[in-house]
Amino acid sequence: MIYHEPGAGTVLRQTCREDVNELERLQIIVFPDLDDQERFKASHYLHHIAMFPEGQMLIENKGEIIGMTTTIRYHFDPANPKHTFAEMITGGYCYSHQPDGDWLYGLDIGIHPQYRGKGYARALYQQRFNLVKKLGLCGEVTVGMLNGYGQYKDLMPAEEYYIEVCQGKRFDPTVSVQMKAGFTPNGLIEEYVNDPTCGNYGVLLLKKFNA
Repeated sequence: MIYHEPGAGTVLRQTCREDVNELERLQIIVFPDLDDQERFKASHYLHHIAMFPEGQMLIENKGEIIGMTTTIRYHFDPANPKHTFAEMITGGYCYSHQPDGDWLYGLDIGIHPQYRGKGYARALYQQRFNLVKKLGLCGEVTVGMLNGYGQYKDLMPAEEYYIEVCQGKRFDPTVSVQMKAGFTPNGLIEEYVNDPTCGNYGVLLLKKFNA
């Protein structure tokens, strides 16, 4: 299913079975420092498609996949926000998906480095929120990797870096972009993911839908 064309020569569409091997390769390019056990593989993508086809999306540029996102439905409890990426992806197969979940949980979003800064991630974020509205969900929840923190981890605590990002005093290449996409920071999660670029920290982000 094609949603729309976000730019010249590009198409945003639903992921299909024929895409899974290319998506596995793209995971390595987009997340080079992420623990391999926390990267999605072709077999995982096949399961995601069968489990929740509407929630799996990608962007093509002249036939090449340059971006992707994996989402599930989930009964998110704001009163108990702390969790890990590993807990959510359950070995990559995302068994945490709840078909009647009242929130859309964005497990990942990634754009090939050569195509970043061109609005493609924004197009994926918007299509995810379009799905929230279509399904009548409470909103969207995600955890952004604090990707700029790795270079400062010996200079300041993560809590200080996080506060400066929230206040707009410091730009984080992932979380600041997500804030511009309409997400509100709702806390710092320690040991969320196994990736040195973010010091293993994630930021809980919410985007509520008010019908």
